[in-house]
Amino acid sequence: MKYYRLNNRIRVPQVRLIDETGKFLNVVNVEEALSLARSKGLDLVEINPKENPPIVKIMDFGQFRYEETKKEKDKNKNVKKRGLKTIRLSLRTGKHDLEIKVGQASKFFQEGHKVRFEMLLRGRERMHRDLAEKTINELVKSLGENMIIEQPLSQQGGKLNIILTKK
Repeated sequence: MKYYRLNNRIRVPQVRLIDETGKFLNVVNVEEALSLARSKGLDLVEINPKENPPIVKIMDFGQFRYEETKKEKDKNKNVKKRGLKTIRLSLRTGKHDLEIKVGQASKFFQEGHKVRFEMLLRGRERMHRDLAEKTINELVKSLGENMIIEQPLSQQGGKLNIILTKK
């Protein structure tokens, strides 16, 4: 949250004063602006310290801060978390099952996620890495032309991984 100077913390001799309705009053002394704010039972808040003289506004600072935090929460609420989705494959995965996994991956891409295809090779399947690579490459081709390979095909132990994103 942004830091605002209030009341006695405003250390300049003159300020541009805006009242609680948003109407520009005039350039006045800080003491005069403070007394006007106190007479109305409100705070004097420095809105723009970079101007010469700085702009201050008469307002209820507690209410202002409450509304600011509420706006920030609403803004963060609408931000969708984009993440990495993993789809596991096997060398024995059938052709129809691969088509289903392609559909699942395209749904993830539409939602804005990255997709990791992970093929687990067990036992003697490790001898047939070429078949596993062929299966993964066919899968990538079936996803279409607008895919970016973020992490190329790599092997970690008995797993083959590739990470894709949508252009």
